[in-house]
Amino acid sequence: MEYQLIAEIVPPADAAGLDALQRLGVAALLDEQLDQLAAVEGPDGVEIEPVDHSVEVSATGAVITWALDAPALVLAEDGARHVLDELLDRTELLADWTVRRCEVSASDEDLEAAFSGDEEPVEIDDDEAAEEPTEEELAAAREQLLASADQLRAFGLEAFGHAPDDEDSVSAEHATLVAGAFVQGIEVLTDELFQDIQALEEAEVTAGEQDTLWVLDQLPERFADQYTALFAKQFLVSTAILGYRLCQPGWTAPLSTAEALGLHLIKSAAAVQLDLSGISEELPLEQIFAAFNEHAFEDLDHELLFEGEIEDGVKGLDFADWFTPRPHLAETVHPYLAATED
Repeated sequence: MEYQLIAEIVPPADAAGLDALQRLGVAALLDEQLDQLAAVEGPDGVEIEPVDHSVEVSATGAVITWALDAPALVLAEDGARHVLDELLDRTELLADWTVRRCEVSASDEDLEAAFSGDEEPVEIDDDEAAEEPTEEELAAAREQLLASADQLRAFGLEAFGHAPDDEDSVSAEHATLVAGAFVQGIEVLTDELFQDIQALEEAEVTAGEQDTLWVLDQLPERFADQYTALFAKQFLVSTAILGYRLCQPGWTAPLSTAEALGLHLIKSAAAVQLDLSGISEELPLEQIFAAFNEHAFEDLDHELLFEGEIEDGVKGLDFADWFTPRPHLAETVHPYLAATED
């Protein structure tokens, strides 16, 4: 039976966060080592066949999504963890990394039941739940968020709801943590878009025909059949420009619908980073994101794309106009954003 397995691999708790170049290096090392595996030997010599894998690396570690063909769930988990431990030991640059989590997330039967709607959701026992990060790991993640915040120069802390003279406002520390999460969100979004582009190019399909995507699946679903590999590349260029602007002093509202959607996704990615760092519960996120929306966006028209019918007369929401700059904000567009399908 085929199982989908999720494995988290993390550096030492006292390690600094990975920069962009280091993340690319880690991803390349893991991908190369996993590609070379013809089989995984499980307990009692049972052979487990790797089917496919993907690697996502963030500032705090790597997540491997691994499809394995194994006789049983426990064999898939035990065999995969054993192989990953060995892989790290023999890879000099990753020798001090550890496997924090390695567990099956779904089987063929689970996926079939989920999509058919015939079965009740499977409840995961506490003993099968993911291992919680240690206090040291959470402290290191917190410090990394605070350090990352310096790169977000487009906004002051007031953009995240902090007002020095208002005791009821968001604290300076909380606002700084969210700013750092936005920086990490930019990095994650960029990495994941590269993976989406590769997936669409290899399969030669649109997002509507591709089962697993990281970023494009978060865009308005009604346009999924128009999210081609070229669109994904254009969206990457648009978000790269956006990320650069977020790291420069001063701010101009999103220059196009694509930029507005990109900032929307960066905000979502930031929320995920805060959750992974164990900080979300102590933050007034609704207040923080409401303040951010007011400071960062000229309007929230892009949110209409996720809803029902689009109102007539709302400029820039037609799919063909997503990369078209708003005339009163920008007059020129990156040449690649004007490219069309052959």
